[in-house]
Amino acid sequence: MNWLPAVLFLPWFAILATLFWLFPRQPRTPARRVYDLGALAVSALAFALALRWAHAYADRAHGALWPQILATSVGYGVFLAMLALAFVARARWLRDR
Repeated sequence: MNWLPAVLFLPWFAILATLFWLFPRQPRTPARRVYDLGALAVSALAFALALRWAHAYADRAHGALWPQILATSVGYGVFLAMLALAFVARARWLRDR
């Protein structure tokens, strides 16, 4: 398993994680910080697991690059999906407070 997709997406994930962490600016409670940190950790873990799964699942009959392409696409989609779910859940949680 090659971790090249993780290295290549690291700057973009850092930008998305920073935006997730900073917005909305208020309220910034300790519970919110724990939630945000947990959501980012779960998103990163889901990305790594999806990357490994897609790389192992890819049919190499389509070429030597296909495992990398599939792993990158699936991993990125999973990271975005997890971050979007966390964003919606956080918005609902903050709205109810």
